[in-house]
Amino acid sequence: AMATAGPRSFSAAEVRARCAQGACLVSCHRRLYDLSNFVRLHPGGEQLLRRRAGTDVSAALDGPPHRHSANARRWLEQYYVGEIEPGDEQVPPPAESGSAWARAIGGPGDGMCSLYRDLVDWQKPLLWQVGYLGEKYDEWVHQPVDRPIRLFHSDFLEFLSKTAWYVVFMVWTPVVLYLSWVSYTSLAQGNTRLFSSFTTEYSIPVHKYYFPFIFLLGMILWSLLEYLIHRFVFHMKPPASNYYLITLHFLLHGQHHKSPFDSSRLVFPPVPASLVIGFFYGVLRLLLPEVLGLSVFVGGLCGYVIYDMMHYYLHYGSPKKGTYLYGLKAYHVKHHFEHQKSGFGISTRFWDHPFRTLIPEETFKKED
Repeated sequence: AMATAGPRSFSAAEVRARCAQGACLVSCHRRLYDLSNFVRLHPGGEQLLRRRAGTDVSAALDGPPHRHSANARRWLEQYYVGEIEPGDEQVPPPAESGSAWARAIGGPGDGMCSLYRDLVDWQKPLLWQVGYLGEKYDEWVHQPVDRPIRLFHSDFLEFLSKTAWYVVFMVWTPVVLYLSWVSYTSLAQGNTRLFSSFTTEYSIPVHKYYFPFIFLLGMILWSLLEYLIHRFVFHMKPPASNYYLITLHFLLHGQHHKSPFDSSRLVFPPVPASLVIGFFYGVLRLLLPEVLGLSVFVGGLCGYVIYDMMHYYLHYGSPKKGTYLYGLKAYHVKHHFEHQKSGFGISTRFWDHPFRTLIPEETFKKED
């Protein structure tokens, strides 16, 4: 929570009492921050809070040291709640002044303890403002904030631009199941042949037993398409002089990077998604025999559903430390806060390897 009536003072006893009630408070040079609402979104944060609940603030600060980006330090300022009272500087004690949080957010004079001043009016829809940022847009959009975004003046358009995560699952899962059944039963009729438009003598029959492999091929192709769209479309750098391309970029993906924890904008709304999905279905119909194209398409559609669910979980889930999803969440957080020009894989990091956009492993290593 951000202070609204100026900073207030907190005594050491008050800080300890709030920590005992389950709050997560951290300090930096007497400045106090309340991360209670955010801590579960950080990799390992919820587990850390559960372990530290009921202890004093120095224990809440204690944790494995690791390097934080300038964006992460700027992000912290959104949770500033006040100052520790003079005379209580021993909270945390000197022995803890080098703890993970105090070191991570930097020392005095590093310029990170000043509140960030924004370039837009958050009381008005942002979509029509961002194009005027010009050369400041790219830096601004990659400085994330923790607040909801309104895009449109129209309530109807605003409604269409927001989606709860489960809507994607409820809308597209029945479609995947139905089209899978249609594809399998159509292949079972034995009339589908590959290359039949070029030669009838050497065309290859496509049996129903091939359906799982064709389905899997569709999922793999989707993962590649996901990577390419994320890298070359969502992360294009619009010309500073082009108002419309900046606006389009913000609509497609920039708004997600500006507010990565806006829960209503983490998955693709079904109405615009149906237009994009319909386009790719049409392309497959042109390139492949009807049933074969449908089989590849339904695999890709399943891959899309998994991708959207995975993306939401990477932002709002709390995977167990050491698991694959924990590493993937940390990887995606790095993409948002520090490495916006790499780490484009979401459901998998596979394509970051051959395309040489993998986030360097050393950025995940702990400091000595």
